[in-house]
Amino acid sequence: MTLDDIRRLNFREAGNWPLLPKIAVLGILVVLILLAGAFFDWKDQLDALDRAQDDEAKLRVSYSEKKAKAVNLELYVQQLKEIEQAFGALLKQLPNKSEMDALLTDINQAGLGRGLQFELFRPATRERIAEFYAELPITVRVTGTYHDMGAFASDVAQLPRIVTLNDIGITNDKGTLVMDATAKTFRYLDEDEIAKQRKSAKDAKGKK
Repeated sequence: MTLDDIRRLNFREAGNWPLLPKIAVLGILVVLILLAGAFFDWKDQLDALDRAQDDEAKLRVSYSEKKAKAVNLELYVQQLKEIEQAFGALLKQLPNKSEMDALLTDINQAGLGRGLQFELFRPATRERIAEFYAELPITVRVTGTYHDMGAFASDVAQLPRIVTLNDIGITNDKGTLVMDATAKTFRYLDEDEIAKQRKSAKDAKGKK
């Protein structure tokens, strides 16, 4: 069958075509149908493959993070123990309620021991309550020499309990040095106070 014979074929008379053109056209149609079906079927599979690759990348990152944590777990546990020990040591430096009076006496004695004269030693009427500790500011005014005031500040810093000197101001009143400061002492809350503090915080959060 020549090229001219193929050109003269009429699709409206396909039923009368010779066998060879019929087989050729049928083969082309079958191939086109298979290609179309494969394309639409592969498209879904390709989309699923892309999603699977994204999930794989996320899982690899998650695995790497968890593996790093697992490898360093022993180190984290050791660090946690060290933090708890350090926190316990600091907590021991905070007096309880019954020890506060003794601490105030220690601060007073530290000044008197350095030859300072207390013109004012006034603890605040109310403590400032935090999550697990209370802070008590004490307004202090002492007179003496500059050297004695420095020694007093050093003695306060070396007390076994935590005491800080804040807002320090030194003036010269007719040849006499006067130091005004706020000494802050801290104590830890007992279990009842901690429970009350947490309840108050929870109630305040609930109101919001």
